[in-house]
Order: sequence, then structure tokens, then C-alpha cells
Amino acid sequence: MTLRAQGIEAPTDPDSLADEAHHALTQRARSGPFVVKIGSSVLAAEGGGLDPARVSSLAEQIATLASPKHWPVVVSSGAILAGVGALGLAAKPKTMAGLQAAAAVGQSKLVEAWSLALQRARIPVAQVLLTHADLADRTRFLNARRAIAEISKRRAIAVINENDTVSTEEIAFGDNDGLAAQVANLVDASVLVLLTVAPGLLNTQGDRVRAAFAADPKLDGMLRADKSKHGKGGMGSKLDAARAAAARGAIVVIAPGTEASVLVDLFSGKDVGTILLPRHGASPMKSRAHWIAYTLRARGTLIIDRGAAHAITRDGRSLLPSGITGVEGEFEAGDAVSVTEGVDRRVLARGLVRKSARDLRASLGAKRMSDEAIHKDDLVVLV
Repeated sequence: MTLRAQGIEAPTDPDSLADEAHHALTQRARSGPFVVKIGSSVLAAEGGGLDPARVSSLAEQIATLASPKHWPVVVSSGAILAGVGALGLAAKPKTMAGLQAAAAVGQSKLVEAWSLALQRARIPVAQVLLTHADLADRTRFLNARRAIAEISKRRAIAVINENDTVSTEEIAFGDNDGLAAQVANLVDASVLVLLTVAPGLLNTQGDRVRAAFAADPKLDGMLRADKSKHGKGGMGSKLDAARAAAARGAIVVIAPGTEASVLVDLFSGKDVGTILLPRHGASPMKSRAHWIAYTLRARGTLIIDRGAAHAITRDGRSLLPSGITGVEGEFEAGDAVSVTEGVDRRVLARGLVRKSARDLRASLGAKRMSDEAIHKDDLVVLV
């Protein structure tokens, strides 16, 4: 499905693009699941801990927007923030064990705050805790998808967070922006809203970008070192999440969660935040392809020649060992790898490799090997 089919044209001037983006967003307010991610800084009270009034305001807006055809899923940060407040700590712990303990104490406080706030709308809350390892395993990924779908079917709202109590650097998402993009894939979201304390994405002059295509490389030049003191993510992680979700066809909005009625305003067409659109003319990536490209972490890299690059990107063919000129990293058959070509080493694709790094290194230079290194069904082209 092209962007035109999704209701999005591709005008050249920024104002027309923003108008098209707002129109498309209001159209999507009528159908399809939507995901709202709330950062810790949005939920932080001035004196520390959670701000119940902010949780209540956001919950009221989410409940107002909820309908059987447009059901919300919430990704909420704030467990460590709530734990720091509950434990009476002066600052966030610096050790992994300290952070895990704060998360364990704070998670119950966080879900309690959401439960109380949504109770006014008579909407039950379902707590869902995930790690990257949960979603990197295909069986557990599908189980999570079924569970969240059933929660929504029963008209409860899933409040999802990373399981910080058991997460380590190796299995963590790194921030809830990345988790939100994965959840958008899980539920086939039509819209992903990333709420932060910033007014949106700002250009180099400090002006808010009203709308853009998520894949636009010019957006990278607007990023700054803006990681918040309460959370782990910054605008860079939000742009990464937006690109991942947009690859599945979602419209992504980065908006100020501290503004009153921000969600209601967004879905009613008001000019709030930055709308990031799927690539013009591109079909949404299938869920499994998205899982390979954006959920799995590459264990290594295959460097290929120009002929192989043409075969996989233009002809839709499998990658053969004869087209591989270099192998980096250590991986086994079935692992995810990146595929690059040329001096600039641009990533062309991600895929599930059918041979180990050792076997592929041993076959470098061989011209008669016909067995695929990556079968086309397991290869996701990214360019």
C-alpha cells in the first residue's frame, strides 16, 4: 500500500506536507490500534516521584480517544522514577542492582497510578512487562502479540514497560522509545505517539518541524545531545523509533506530553508536535520482515560485491556465498546479520543467515556454491 493509498500525498513545501500529515492523522483516529508512549520526564513531579495529576490527565485523554475500532495501548516509563520516590532516595541509583531494585518497587506504583486514573472511565489496566529477549524469540514474540490482542479485545488497556528488574545491557531495549516501536509492530498500530517534554523535533534554527518523512536523512542533522535526566532516551532514540514504526506504515508523532489536552488536540487535527510519515510510495513492511530488520540484533556483517547487491536489492534474489567478499563478527546459522556493500559500508539489508561465520569465511572466493547464505524469504532489503 502506497502513501497515496494511505491518504498521504508528497507535496514539496513544508506547509502543504504538514496539512496532508494532519489530515492523514485525523483519518487514522477513526480506525486501527494506536500506541502512546510516555517518557519518564513527562510523568515526573517537581518534587520527585510520579505526578498523579499528569497521569490522570493523560489517562482521561486516552479513555476519551478509545473506541472499539481505535483501541489504545500504552507504553509507560516511570518505574525507576516512582521507585526513587517511594524509597525516599535523593537521586536515581547509579548501579545496575540499585536501578533494578528501584524498578521493582516503582513498577507497582506506576501501574497502580494508571489503574486508578483509568478506573474513572471504567477501563481495566493490564500490566505487561517485556525485555528485548522476549521479542527476539519468535515464539515469545507471537505469544506477546496474542496476549495484547486479547487484552484489547476485552476492552482493557495494556500498560507496557520494559522489565527493568531483570533487564541487563545485553537484553535491554535501551529505552522505551525502542520498545514502543516494537509494540507498534506487535499490535499493527496505525499511529504511534511519543510523548516527551520537548515541543517536537526542532530544526537547526530551533524551530519546530511540523511534519517530515521519517526516512528523510536531513532529520539526522537536527539531533542534539538532549537525553533527559529522568529517562534513558533522547531525540535520537525517538527518531530511530519513528523510522522503525514508519517502516510498518505507522504515522509517528513526537509531541509535548506536558501540554494540556495534547492527545485530544493531535487527533482532532491541531498543529501540535512533529508528525513523521511513512516513506512515500513504499508498501508497509510485513510483520516478520520488520521483526528481522528492527527487532533482532545483528550478530555480524556480510560484505558483498556489486553483483550480489544488485541481485538482492533489484532482483529480489537470495544472497549466495559467491557474492560475499568479507565476513565480520562471530555468528551461527539462524542468527541475524547485516549486509553491506562498497567503501561506504551502507547497510543494504538484514537477514537470517543459513551458515555460520566460520563456514562462510571458509567459502570466500568459491564460485560454485549454490546453497544460499541468506534465503530471499529471510532477507529484508532496507534501501
